[in-house]
Amino acid sequence: MNSPELNSADIATQIEAQYAHMKKVQLREGMPSAAVRKDRLQRCIDLLVDHKDELSSALEQDFGGRSPNLTQLSEIMQGTGHYKHAIKNVEKYMKADKRSAPFPIGLLGSRAELHYQPKGVVGIMSPWNFPIAMVFVPLCNAITAGNRAIIKPSEFNPATAEMIKALIGQYFSSDEVTVFTGGAEVGAAFSTVPFDHLFFTGASSIGQKVMEAAAKNLTPVTLELGGKSPALIDAAYPIELAAERIISGKGMNSGQVCVSPDYVFVPEQELEAFIASSRETFISQFATVMGNPDYTAMINDRHYGRIVSYLDEARAAGVRIESLSEDGLTEGDRRIPIQLVINPSDDLRIMQDEIFGPLIVIKTYTNEQDCIDFINTRPSPLAFYYFGEDKKKQQRVLDNTLSGGATINNVTMHVSCYDLPFGGVGNSGMGSYHGIEGFKTFSHGRSVFRQGKLDLAKLAGTLPPYGEKVKKILAGQIKK
Repeated sequence: MNSPELNSADIATQIEAQYAHMKKVQLREGMPSAAVRKDRLQRCIDLLVDHKDELSSALEQDFGGRSPNLTQLSEIMQGTGHYKHAIKNVEKYMKADKRSAPFPIGLLGSRAELHYQPKGVVGIMSPWNFPIAMVFVPLCNAITAGNRAIIKPSEFNPATAEMIKALIGQYFSSDEVTVFTGGAEVGAAFSTVPFDHLFFTGASSIGQKVMEAAAKNLTPVTLELGGKSPALIDAAYPIELAAERIISGKGMNSGQVCVSPDYVFVPEQELEAFIASSRETFISQFATVMGNPDYTAMINDRHYGRIVSYLDEARAAGVRIESLSEDGLTEGDRRIPIQLVINPSDDLRIMQDEIFGPLIVIKTYTNEQDCIDFINTRPSPLAFYYFGEDKKKQQRVLDNTLSGGATINNVTMHVSCYDLPFGGVGNSGMGSYHGIEGFKTFSHGRSVFRQGKLDLAKLAGTLPPYGEKVKKILAGQIKK
């Protein structure tokens, strides 16, 4: 049985009651075994596989145009991949880590270990751009770590959210995993609940509010935010190949991706070649845009209007804009072809806000160090992309920039690696998940010391009253 629809003023009280119930069951049943965790993980695989078509249709309805193939590639396949990886590794993750105890307390049978325990009941707040994966991937890590979970899906995907709620109710008891749907008022209440851990994916501005609300309960948080992720093309790298990979990545979900390339540094002499190659790539994938079932629409009218307003402001400022399609905008269709916005001034909103849509800022350069300096004077992004074959230059650029993650000679691919942690830094977030890091995010690493049979402190003479023995020990240990 799943949670009821919430419309009352006491939303937080109702979520807290559910949290308290799940916490009580968790304490009564104790730490779940690997077999229990594998069973829960497998149920999520079953849910995603058995209902992939219904989930894809619901999401297509919510977007007003989104290919079921894209949904199944980027959400269902990726989601089940994480679960299969977790099932394969959960027993290894659960083993205690052996640590070293300092001399002499580590002698004669004493041991130091790190044990991983589930935190308890975690809250997961998911975004609208990949609302299936961004529920089930953090849920995968939470379950692998032995937790129970309460989920708040985005209200921008009502059909998908309600389907996830119904399916979770079919595959899980309400004391294992449950879902609360609703609008912004539910989200605001959700972040005030004293969860044992709170996981949020979304905009930085909302992340600040979530963290502020969680701080009142000292609830630990993981924030997966975003920012303006840059790409830098080395002058020696084939410009056609860079354009193909950048545009292919930007075309996914029409740029409504937290790690989508936001602005690209292009060698000044390669600008026209980059534009031409970008257009060729885009047209080869999307011969038309309007009404094309393979091309994703903007999620709603507000975000559609936001993207159009960036273009209008740039155009009014005299900025060169290159559309990669001959299709113009059509009333009633929220699809927007990718637009290249060439060298806008830094005071325009397109340079201030995370774009999160089918626009790419192109900044031409003559000195690569200027690009690095530009990146480093702005908040650290969620992702950074470098195109260049020289291994020393690759490492120099990685060493001299800071981002949540990075991909060399492509975009977004680091996120697809199940065994790599995914997370931001600074303004782009805190904490990470995926793989062993996700397991650790939702676990408490408990330090455990096991005393051997002999009391070394007493034998060594380090207990009061202090005498010559302790002076010799101190003299032998406190030295350069």
